[in-house]
Amino acid sequence: MGPRTSSDEQTGGTPDGRVPGRRRTAWQVASATLLAVALTGGAVAFGAARDGGRPAPAAASAALDPGALAGADPDAAVAALQTHLRAQPKDHDGWATLGLAYVEQARTKGDPARYSQAQAALKRSLALAPGNDRAVAGQAALAAARHDFTGALTGANRVLKHNPYDERALCSRIDALVELGRYAEAARATGTADARRPGIPVFTRYAYVHELRGDVTTARRVLQQALTGATSPGDIAYVAAQLGQLAWNQGDYKTALTQYARALAADDTYLPALEGRARAQAASGRQASAIRGLEAVVARAPLPTSLVALGELYEARGGAGDREKAREQYTLVQAWIALARANGVDADLDTALAAADHGDKAAALRAARAEWARRHTVHTADALAWALHVSGHDAEALAHAREATATGYRNASFLYHRGVVELATGHAKQGRASLAAALKLNPGFSPLGAADARKALEGAK
Repeated sequence: MGPRTSSDEQTGGTPDGRVPGRRRTAWQVASATLLAVALTGGAVAFGAARDGGRPAPAAASAALDPGALAGADPDAAVAALQTHLRAQPKDHDGWATLGLAYVEQARTKGDPARYSQAQAALKRSLALAPGNDRAVAGQAALAAARHDFTGALTGANRVLKHNPYDERALCSRIDALVELGRYAEAARATGTADARRPGIPVFTRYAYVHELRGDVTTARRVLQQALTGATSPGDIAYVAAQLGQLAWNQGDYKTALTQYARALAADDTYLPALEGRARAQAASGRQASAIRGLEAVVARAPLPTSLVALGELYEARGGAGDREKAREQYTLVQAWIALARANGVDADLDTALAAADHGDKAAALRAARAEWARRHTVHTADALAWALHVSGHDAEALAHAREATATGYRNASFLYHRGVVELATGHAKQGRASLAAALKLNPGFSPLGAADARKALEGAK
């Protein structure tokens, strides 16, 4: 977890005179590096956390586009902003940008405690300049980070009412609609955003909305165009990792590894590319490299998706002490969820996905039902279906398992879950077809899930 700060650091401290030249330079650097964050303030990262393995999380495992920082160090940016605000405590734009920076720190460090700091900074900005667009967009970013997508949508719409060309609000609106399962509206929102503010933040969302509808060809074409237009290391790393993830989802590990290598050539610290590369290595039979890679990732950002992936790799390896190592990762997932909830994050989807396979099944089902009550997405449908299945409610699970694949979204984990539920409910032909489709699409979608899918398919013949 990231280092905690004192109360003065959380609020920027008290004025200490005019900003000297050195401090002004630091502020300008921080503003430049975080301006891109502000431009996509409500964005949900659609990177390696998206359906990389078993369990498959929602698109919203993070709050901001990784590429938005253009390789900047959020810790350095936060420090510079804090210094500036001690000297200029009435700078409402500075407070809003600091709030966004704290949200970005939470993402990069896997530390939800930063959200309370973000909330305080944004509140200070709004007290100084009520209703200012940057702070309202920051609130939308914070709401998205906490998985309050209704709140994120409200904030984005509020900004767009005053400024319909605000890029960060346009992107926040798309993200919120996607995470609420309002896919037709999200598609229209991407068209609007593309007409008003075309660019990489919009293009990547346009691609994802098409991928959710099963149109992989368009998604790939748009991402390739975005990569051609990318110039900064951060943009190159972000878009290349998106292409790597898209290839991974289709079982094309060679292309995935090529794209992840391109991302890491631009930024060798970019976590989604590091995690994605590890998953692709595991699927390609390079287990040792995959484990080393994921160990490095969780050391920097112990988020549920990477912790579960590492735990499952330990289980699949099955060496001395590996079972205990796996349990340690799953325990850390529960610790992260507890910390997230303490800082206002809706962690029900994370709970449902991790607990269904590696924890308290009753807790998984409670969390999945709660999440489904809030939003109907392909991810929440899949999570609820699987939680129902492991709890012995297959008849109820069937409709949700089929709903998870109803948009045409190509996801091997979803197909695997659907196939298992279909077999359990007596739909043998459909179950075999779903399991075969999962393994054909992405035969290494999970070191444990893929093996279980093969066993289930063999047993159903």
